[in-house]
Amino acid sequence: MPTVYVTRRARFNAAHRLHNDERSGAWNQATFGACNSPNWHGHNYTLDVTVAGEPDPETGYVLDLAQLSRLIEDHVVRHLDHKNLNLDVPFMQDIIPSTENLVVAIWDRLANVLPAGRLHRVYLEETEKNSAEYFGPNS
Repeated sequence: MPTVYVTRRARFNAAHRLHNDERSGAWNQATFGACNSPNWHGHNYTLDVTVAGEPDPETGYVLDLAQLSRLIEDHVVRHLDHKNLNLDVPFMQDIIPSTENLVVAIWDRLANVLPAGRLHRVYLEETEKNSAEYFGPNS
């Protein structure tokens, strides 16, 4: 059977501040610029989750995309949407909420809850110019 890749898209809005408590205020400002604002800033994120697998002979699906959508909503979006990533999200506690760190955290939330297929890729777009993608710890 061929391996097929299916992707589901979700969106959420969240605020954050890029700041490293181990470094000085001057270092943080020089490193993160406007993203270091003590008053936070927000983004409209776009999340793509790709699952790989063989189509089921009875359904033709790798994974029912409605089911994947529910998993993304339950394990990711409801925890992030309209939240402050620094303050409101337990799984981001003590992690600088860069797009790079957030995409890895999202992978970790989804990797073991898929009922079929395997998580192949998590892509997170912070702005139309900035995005990160992660293919898992073994990539």
